[in-house]
Amino acid sequence: MSTTKTTQAAAPAVEVDRSRDLSQPLEKLAPEESLKFHSDYLAGTIATDLVDEITRAVDENNNKLMKFHGIYQQDDRDLRDERRQQKLEPYFTFMLRGRLPGGVCTPEQWLKIDELGRLHGNDQFRLTTRQTFQFHYLDRNALREVMIGLRDVGLDGKAACGDVARTVMSGVHPGLSKLHKQVYEQARIASDHVIHKTSAYEEVWFGEKPATPRGDDEEPFYGKQYMPRKFKIGFAVPPSNDIDIYSQDLGFVAIASRGKLKGFNVVIGGGMGRTDRAPETYPRLGDVIGFIEVDQLVPTLDAVMGVQRDYGDRVTRSHARFKYTIDDKGLPFIKGEIERRLGFALAPAKRFRFDSNGDQLGWTTGDDGLEHFTLFIESGRIIDRGERRLLTGLRAIAQAGLCVFRLTPNQSVILSDVAPEDRPKVDALLAEHGIDNVPTKGRSALRLNSMACVAMPTCGLAMAEAERYLPDLITKIEGLLETHGLTEEPITIRMTGCPNGCARPYIAEIALTGRAPGKYNLYLGAGFHGQRLNKMVRENVGEDVILEVLDETLGAYAKDRQDGERFGDFVIRAGFVAEVTEGRFFND
Repeated sequence: MSTTKTTQAAAPAVEVDRSRDLSQPLEKLAPEESLKFHSDYLAGTIATDLVDEITRAVDENNNKLMKFHGIYQQDDRDLRDERRQQKLEPYFTFMLRGRLPGGVCTPEQWLKIDELGRLHGNDQFRLTTRQTFQFHYLDRNALREVMIGLRDVGLDGKAACGDVARTVMSGVHPGLSKLHKQVYEQARIASDHVIHKTSAYEEVWFGEKPATPRGDDEEPFYGKQYMPRKFKIGFAVPPSNDIDIYSQDLGFVAIASRGKLKGFNVVIGGGMGRTDRAPETYPRLGDVIGFIEVDQLVPTLDAVMGVQRDYGDRVTRSHARFKYTIDDKGLPFIKGEIERRLGFALAPAKRFRFDSNGDQLGWTTGDDGLEHFTLFIESGRIIDRGERRLLTGLRAIAQAGLCVFRLTPNQSVILSDVAPEDRPKVDALLAEHGIDNVPTKGRSALRLNSMACVAMPTCGLAMAEAERYLPDLITKIEGLLETHGLTEEPITIRMTGCPNGCARPYIAEIALTGRAPGKYNLYLGAGFHGQRLNKMVRENVGEDVILEVLDETLGAYAKDRQDGERFGDFVIRAGFVAEVTEGRFFND
């Protein structure tokens, strides 16, 4: 990439004709467009539904609107058949996801999350791949209490789901803490800027009725129809690509000089979701289109999101993400339209380098002299299991006020900003609760570079297990790794219960996406730090075939790899899979 620096003065985004939103009659658009338009800015009839005593569920339209408030209706898949036989409705519960820009969480907030998880979330909560937390198993009658509890500590569920900009991610590696704090501040600014403004959230959950009816100025950016689909934003700090910047609709790669943030390279058009047997859907990696100064961040947010708001497909939901808008219109057109709205041309992109997308586990010392401990949490589940009492141990650390909690994009947590004299206290509390302060001890590098989505039993889209199955599968793969002398070799592996890609599987060196109970598509060949897509090598296969393929490829890798060659690079060079250079060719 070019290292030529072009300084541009920040300019306000130009006025844009919003009429494209309604360029076709609502009845010709996807049903969700009409629903949003007539929803009274996301209020719907949610408040009425919440007190319906006939069912545990909510109306399907309100279920869709509640996603904008951070809530998904789910049912316990483990009980579905039994309840069907008993002629009972599914056992409906709810998942609530919080908004947590950059994954930063104070001890007070952690204690509230812990309290709500114990009271309403089946004595647990979960860390997600977007650096936030979510509760499962919530009863409908508990939703308001949880929302109020979150508000008491400055948290909310706004935009955690729905057709809006989702919770904003930010690189968290503590070893470069001064720079990361600068980038986090920009991520927080971005999150506050792109959040939807409707008063419906406060009215539904807290009974705070607006002084006047919601009018045309309620959502000055989004309008009545919001975005065509979800829109994901993230900030990466090289050399770590922990947020998987190329999977974001809009990404910002931090460019610094001597520890001071100078600006960002802008990345657009990433996205993971696809549908099996629908070759017109595919994952896509983002394109780097230029560089902006720090003070150009907010106008760039408006310009890029505005292009997708106005040009995104509102007829076909499966074709509505920004990645398809770019491929349909062409990258030169999209970049030109972004620059037109900005009122200036983007500067050439600056040089940067990524070398990993995982977490640096264990203790590290930041450049501010503070200590930081990154704790590996398999699949992000915060729960007490046997002697390893994660839920209780982390609560004890929060009660002692020894750290700030930082959630990582890899579903782990950093106990950050620990004073050097307090490090022994943290170690003692970890040990007291059966939590090893050497996360790499007894775990293969493959396991430490693994991620899984929730899948069964709560996700309605899941066709196969993920979180509950991947640890056991990795144990069997570890036997192969030991046979081939690869136990310490870092290899990324990710599993999802369906093809939607919530754990970003299509940029893992080994990936499995669910097709049916016990059956998965197997993919190989992505880049180690998320810079290349993988390729399917087996379709709809079970564990025996998965282990057979991995035994063959891992064995060849152990025997024939070059110095420093990653597994994903090797399987391409050795001819096991073809290299995927663009998302449009993913299904070829």
